[in-house]
Amino acid sequence: MKDNYYFDNAATTLPKPEPVYQFMDKFFRSHGVNPGRSGHELAIEAETMIIQTRRMLGEFFGFGGDSNRVTFSFNATDSMNLALLGLLNPGDHMIITRVEHNAVLRPANHLERDGGVNVSRIAADGQGYIDPEDIRKAITPKTRVVVANHASNVIGSLQNIEAIGKAIKDTQAIFIVDTCQTAGVVAIDMDAWEIDILVFTGHKGLFGPMGIGGMIVREDIDIRPVKTGGTGVNSVSDFHPDEYPHRVEVGTPSIPGIAGLNAAQKWFAELGRSTTGNGTDVSSHKAACDAAQDHIHSLENQTVHRLIEAFQDIPGVVIYGPAEKQPRVATLSINIGDLPAEQVGTMLDADYGLCVRAGLHCAPVIHRDQGTLERNGTVRIAPGYFTDDEDIEQAIKGVSEIATL
Repeated sequence: MKDNYYFDNAATTLPKPEPVYQFMDKFFRSHGVNPGRSGHELAIEAETMIIQTRRMLGEFFGFGGDSNRVTFSFNATDSMNLALLGLLNPGDHMIITRVEHNAVLRPANHLERDGGVNVSRIAADGQGYIDPEDIRKAITPKTRVVVANHASNVIGSLQNIEAIGKAIKDTQAIFIVDTCQTAGVVAIDMDAWEIDILVFTGHKGLFGPMGIGGMIVREDIDIRPVKTGGTGVNSVSDFHPDEYPHRVEVGTPSIPGIAGLNAAQKWFAELGRSTTGNGTDVSSHKAACDAAQDHIHSLENQTVHRLIEAFQDIPGVVIYGPAEKQPRVATLSINIGDLPAEQVGTMLDADYGLCVRAGLHCAPVIHRDQGTLERNGTVRIAPGYFTDDEDIEQAIKGVSEIATL
C-alpha cells in the first residue's frame, strides 16, 4: 500500500515528470546565476535557456507573435494582478464570470470598491457553463476587459473559450483567459481563439514547480507597469523600460522555475510524439504538445468518469457539476450526507491516506451558486496524469465506507 493517494492535482500536480526534477537540479547547479545582468558565459547561457522557454511556451499556447511577449512572474495570480491593474482605469467597465477563482474575484472587487471600476459578473448554468451570448450582451462602450476562467477549479466545467472569444471579437474589450486548470491538459490556441492575454501558472498541468507563472500579451496591447525596478537593461534610464518582457518583469527571474518549465515543455513534446500513431504530423513543438495534451486529457477524464460512476451508486454521495459527456476537466466535487466537507476531507486523509482538498477552494461565488457555501464547500477529488488503479480503488473505498457510516 502507498503512504498517500494523491488527488489534489487541481491545486498542484504531483509528481512531476522525472526529467523536470533532473533538469532543474542540473541547471540550477551549473547555471544558477543572474541572466541578462552580466556578460559572462554562464549568464548568457542562462538567458538563452529563458529565451528558449519563452519560444516553446508561445508555440505551446498557439501564440504566433513575438516570444518576448511571453512573460514570467511568480504565478497566475501575480500576472492577473499585473494585467488588471495595468489596464483598468476609473470609469472603465470589466466583465468577469461567477466561476472565477479569487485570483480574479478579489482584484475585481478591489478595483470596484477602490478604483472606480464597474464590474459585471456573468452567471453560469447549473452545470457551471457560461453562455457566450450573455457576455456579449453585457459589453458596453466602456467595457475594457473581459476575464474568463477556462475551467472551474471546483466542479471541472470546461468553457468554450473559442466561442467566447468570437462573441467579443469585434468589440474594444480585451479578452483575458485564466488557464490555470487547463494549461497542459487541454490544447489551447491563443490566436485562433481570439485571446488577447493568456495567464498561466507553472505548478499545475504544465508540470513545473511552484513560484513560476506568467502571461502572454498580444502585440497591440500595452499593460502599464505596476511594478518597477531593476531589469538588467538600460540601467541609466530613470524609468522602467517600455519594451516586453521587461515592461512587466522586474528583478531577478526564477532560474529554477523557468528551467522546470523548459524541461516540462520538452517532456510534453516527447510524450506527444511517443503516443501518436503513424500518419500524424507531430514535427512541430505545437503539434507534439497538442497530441500530448489530448492524451493526458483523455486519460484523466477516463479516471474521473470511473470515479463518478462509482460514486453515483453510493447512497448519500452528492456529485456537483457537469453531466455525463459535457466538456470537463478531471476535477470532481462531492459531499457525503450531512457531513461537513472539511470533516470528510480529514477522514479521507487520516483513515485512508487520500490527499484531497475540502472547503471553498478560493472560489466562493461558484459555491454560492451551487448551494454549497453554507456547508463550507465540497470535497474536491482531482486525479491527474499519474493517478493509477490503486489510487482510484482507494478513493472509491474511502468515500464508500464514510458514506456507509
